[in-house]
Amino acid sequence: MTETLIALLFAHTLADFVLQTNWMAANKRNPVALVAHVAVVLLTAIAAVGTLHPALLALAGLHLVLDAGKAWLPWRGLWPFLLDQVLHVATLVAVALWVPDLWAQGLWAAVPAPVEAGWASSLWPGDAAAPAILPAILLLLTGLILTVRAGGYAIGLYMEPWAGHSPKGLPDGGRAIGQLERGLIFLLVFTGMPEGIGFLIAAKSVLRFGSVSDDRKVSEYVIIGTLASFGWAIATSFATVWALRYLPPLGIFDLTP
Repeated sequence: MTETLIALLFAHTLADFVLQTNWMAANKRNPVALVAHVAVVLLTAIAAVGTLHPALLALAGLHLVLDAGKAWLPWRGLWPFLLDQVLHVATLVAVALWVPDLWAQGLWAAVPAPVEAGWASSLWPGDAAAPAILPAILLLLTGLILTVRAGGYAIGLYMEPWAGHSPKGLPDGGRAIGQLERGLIFLLVFTGMPEGIGFLIAAKSVLRFGSVSDDRKVSEYVIIGTLASFGWAIATSFATVWALRYLPPLGIFDLTP
C-alpha cells in the first residue's frame, strides 16, 4: 500500500502544481477546462503507477467532483486551498486502501535492477533493486514539488489580503525569488545542511529589505512573505526527509562536512 500511495501522491502533486495551466486553474467552471485538468490527473496517475486499473478512473472522477464543487463555492483563500488538498489526499488514501497492490500490478514494479557498474553502482547502494528505490525517488520529487510549487500557491493565497502593498519590480520576479529560495532550502535540508538557511535569510535581508526599508507597509509585506515562504519550505522539507527514512535509502552522498 505504501508504494501505491506514494505513486498516487506524486501523480496528484505533478498534475495539480506543475502540469495544471493558469487557464485550467482559473476556469474550473468551464467544463472544457475542468475536463482537461481531470484528463491530466488521470494520465499522470496512469503514468506514475504504470497500470490502467479502473480504480484510477474512480480517482479521476472524485477529483472532478471535488474541483467542480470548489469552483462553485464562494470561499477563496489559504484555508479553503488547504482543505481542498486534504480532501484530495483523502481520496488518494481511499484508493490506496481499496487497491493496496496497485503499484505491484504496474509496469514499474517489474523494472529490473540496474547493472552494478558505472553511475548505477553509485546511485543504488549494494544490491538494492530499482523497484525498491523508485518509490523513494517519487517521494523525493513529491516533496520538492510541494515545497517549491505548492508553496508558491499557498503563500500567494496567504498574502492576498496585503496584495496592494506588494513592491514593484520585475514581472513575476517575486515568484521566481520565492521558488528559488524554497528550492535552496529543500536542497539544504535534504543534504543535511539546514544551518545554511540562516545564510539565505541574511543574504535576502541585505539584498532586498534595504530597498524597501523606507516604506513600512512594503517592508512588513516583504517580511511576512519571506517568513511564510521560509516556514513552508522548512516544514515540507523536513517532512520529506522524515518520510524518506521509512523507505530504502537513495544512496545519495551525504554532503555534510
